[in-house]
Parts: sequence; structure tokens; C-alpha cells
Amino acid sequence: MMTLHTKLAHAERVDDELVLAYDQREKCRLRARLASGEEVALFMVRGSVLRDGELLSGAEKRVVRVVAASEPTYAVHCDTPLVMARCAFHLGNRHTQAQIGDGFLRIRVDPVLREMVEGLGARVVQEDAPFEPEAGAYAGAGHSHGHDGHPLAPVPLRQKIHRPSDPAPA
Repeated sequence: MMTLHTKLAHAERVDDELVLAYDQREKCRLRARLASGEEVALFMVRGSVLRDGELLSGAEKRVVRVVAASEPTYAVHCDTPLVMARCAFHLGNRHTQAQIGDGFLRIRVDPVLREMVEGLGARVVQEDAPFEPEAGAYAGAGHSHGHDGHPLAPVPLRQKIHRPSDPAPA
């Protein structure tokens, strides 16, 4: 079975595609099938998310493109920027993953959230579409998750934070 464990910035060729829904692209360990039907094992850094179009490789040196699968979503449309901002605020206040598009928000199907945003004045359409939610404030460029020795967020100068990798106090 082919293993995939490395993200590539670019490649001269693409050998196959890996079509995954968002909840599968969030997993760091996954067994899946390529578009060709070949079974693969995915081993990614914990906390990483695979995005549509990213390239992966492994020991076999074959290149696989990640493709975001269509899945059931709600497209949230608003008549004014104020209503859009209110919907985005209330979805964020509930820690709901949301994709921000040009004139719309996209969320996973959830009847309670649908009722909430409709109550705020939005129109909601259920549609099958690739789901690519915002990465979040702490995702950083290049999907860094602190593995390079830097904390996820700035630490105030006078604050000491103990990390498991820190040497024991003398």
C-alpha cells in the first residue's frame, strides 16, 4: 500500500488524485482510495488540514493531488453586509467552521444553525459543494502548528509558559 506523508509546494507531474470530504482532510491518519482505486495510507503531522489542490508524496515518490469532495452544505446569502457580518459573528460565536466566499458563507448542514441565520435575515440554500472553511487565526502561513519551535501565538515578554519539551528547572 502506498503511503503519503509529505506536502509538496509544486511538482512537474501528478500521478493520481485523492478525493476527500473535509472531515477526512482534517485527519492526520487515514486509509483511503485514490481516484484510480488504489488504496493509500495517509500519515500527516497532527493538526494539519489538507486543502483542495495540495500535493502529497511519500517514499514511492509518486505525486497525488488532494481534491475537496462535494458534500452537503448550506450556502448562506445575505442582502446587506451588516446581515452577513451578523451571521458570521453568530456562527463564529458558536465555534462553527465556515467558508467565506464572495457574497456568501458556507457551513455544514445543521438545521439549528440554518434557523439561526434565517432568523438574522439570511437566505439559506442547501447544496452539494466542496467545503473549504477558513483556517482560523492561529493556523498561520504554511499551516505551521508550532513544530518549528515557535509558539502558536505571541507570548507576552514577562510570561513564562512551560512546555513539555522545556528542560526541568534546576
